Amino acid sequence: MLRYRCLVLDHDDTTVDSTRAVNYPQFLEALARYRPELHISEEQFFRYCYDPGFYPMCEQVLRYSPEEMAGHVAMWKEYHKTHHPRFFPGIPELLRRQRAEGGLYCVVSHSDADVIAAAYEEAGVPLPDVILGAEQPPERRKPHPWPLEAIMDRFGLTPAEVLVVDDMPHGGQMARAVGAAFAGAGWYGMLPDIEASMRPKCDIFFSTVAAFAAYQFLPDT
Repeated sequence: MLRYRCLVLDHDDTTVDSTRAVNYPQFLEALARYRPELHISEEQFFRYCYDPGFYPMCEQVLRYSPEEMAGHVAMWKEYHKTHHPRFFPGIPELLRRQRAEGGLYCVVSHSDADVIAAAYEEAGVPLPDVILGAEQPPERRKPHPWPLEAIMDRFGLTPAEVLVVDDMPHGGQMARAVGAAFAGAGWYGMLPDIEASMRPKCDIFFSTVAAFAAYQFLPDT
């Protein structure tokens, strides 16, 4: 039995192990092209992506021009054509069970929908019911509530039927705007200072995928 009819999941570092395996190595390539004088460690990259966020980092730290930002994104999309992040162990099984038991799962992410779909297809994981990503205009991306409202309207869901799962606070802001529950995804190997900041922002925090599954799938009565 499902605790929540619909799971609204982030993509990067929530369902797939992407920052360490794909996004940071690609970031270093872009940094070498656009800001070769800078060095940003993997840990610092994680911290910047957490606060202020990837795009604000590009604006405030890298001080990209619009042309440089577009070039970086184009490099990232090209890199993802040949480098696909792996799903965290247990996530594919969790998603298949969610669907088998009559539930929904959707993705709301700051990655592009086509990149997200490619990761699912490459891994042989059934595509989400809805994918809303960076192809949406800024006002339709998290932390704005529009993605969650659109999913709820499409499937006739109430806030009580939805659990938002994300490794970043943007998902929590989106969830709270509509009155849905928010779970922190800490299983990617979250830095201790980021975890300490995230936990108070969550209704529940999962350190492992197994803990997430145990919470979502209730014993049959």
